[in-house]
Amino acid sequence: MKVSAIETLALAAVAVALGLWIRSRVALVARLNIPPSIAGGLVFALAFLVLRARGINVELDASLRDPVMLACFTIVGFNASVRVLWRGGKLILLLLVMATVGGVIQNVVGCSLAALFGLSVFVGPLAGSVSLLGGPATSQAFGATFEELGVQGAATIALSSATFGIAISGLIAGALGGWLLGGRRSNASVPGANAPKAIAPPLELGRHALWIVAVLGVGAVVSRLISSTGVVVPGYIGAMMVAALVRNADDKWGFVRISENTLEQIFAALLPLFIGLAMVTLKLWELERLALPLIAILCVQVVVTTIYCGICYRWLGRDYDGAVTTAGFCGFMLGITPNAMASMEEIAGKYGPAPRAFLAVPVVGGFLMDFTNSLLITLTISVLRLIH
Repeated sequence: MKVSAIETLALAAVAVALGLWIRSRVALVARLNIPPSIAGGLVFALAFLVLRARGINVELDASLRDPVMLACFTIVGFNASVRVLWRGGKLILLLLVMATVGGVIQNVVGCSLAALFGLSVFVGPLAGSVSLLGGPATSQAFGATFEELGVQGAATIALSSATFGIAISGLIAGALGGWLLGGRRSNASVPGANAPKAIAPPLELGRHALWIVAVLGVGAVVSRLISSTGVVVPGYIGAMMVAALVRNADDKWGFVRISENTLEQIFAALLPLFIGLAMVTLKLWELERLALPLIAILCVQVVVTTIYCGICYRWLGRDYDGAVTTAGFCGFMLGITPNAMASMEEIAGKYGPAPRAFLAVPVVGGFLMDFTNSLLITLTISVLRLIH
C-alpha cells in the first residue's frame, strides 16, 4: 500500500497529536521528558513494523521530510548571530571539544568491539561516530567510502545504526536531562524570558517564510558546490551557512528585519512536524539487517555515550542550563540535532527557559560538529589503514 507525500505529512501531524494524548495519559512519558512527536511517531513506526510482519507493506513517501528538515536547520542558521554567539562562545567551544572527544570514544569503542567479535575494524566507525554522532546524512555520505575499504553493505550498516540511534536517543536524552536537574527549575537568567510572547502577525510569518525558502534555494547550490570539492558534509550545511550570512548582514544593515520571536514560532511548528515525519517513516525492519554483534556494539555505545554525557554535565555548569544542555548533547551524540532540540523543548516547556542550551546545542550539533566529525572519520580511516 502506497502512501503519498501529503498523506505521510498528515500522518506525522496525527503522530504529534497522538504523542500529546499519550503524554497526558501516561505519566511515565511525561516524567521521562519524551517529546510527543517521538512518542506518537514511534507508535506509528511500530504499527508499520507489525503490518509488514503480517505481509502488509506500507510504503510511505518521505519526500517532504528533507525540505522540512532543511527549513528547521535554516532557522538554526538564522539564529547564528555573531553578536549572540560571541556571548556563548566559551560554552560553544567547550561543547564542540566534548562532542569531538565523544566521537573519538565512539570510534574507539566501535573498533575495539568489532575486533573482539571478529568483524572488520572498519565496521567500528560505522557503528560509531559515522552513524550515531553523524546521523543518516553522514551515514549516507560515507557509505561508499567504507564500501571501497572492503566493508560489504557499509551504507546499510551505517543507516541501520543511525536508525537505532534516532529511536533510542529520543527516549534517553530528555530522561537524562530530567534526572540531572532533579526537578530543579530555571533561574530565568534572561530578563523577560517568562513573559508571554506576542504572536507574530500573518504578514510577518509570511515574510520570514519567504526568506527561509529563498535561503533554502541558495543553500542547495552552496551544498552542491561544497560537495563538488570532495568535502563530505550533510546537505543542510549550505542552507545553514547562507542563513548565518544573511542574519549577520541583517544585524549590520537591517535589510531583512529578522525577528527571533517570529522565527521561534515557525520553528516551534516545523520541529515537531519534522520529528513526526522522521519517526513515522522510520524503517524499524531495517534493524533486522543488524547482526547480533552489531546490536551488541550499539547497545554498548548507548551506555558508554550516555555515561559520558552525564559526566560532561559537571563541566557544563552543574545547573539548570547545564542539565538541559546535557540532554541536547546526548540527543545529538546518539541521534540527530532535531531530536536534541525536541528533548530540550520538552524540558524547557515543563521547567522554564534555558537560553544557553538553546544557543549552543543547535550550533554545535547541527553545524560545527558536522565538519569536525567529517575530519574525525577521515582521520580514523587513515589510522586504521596504517594499523591494518
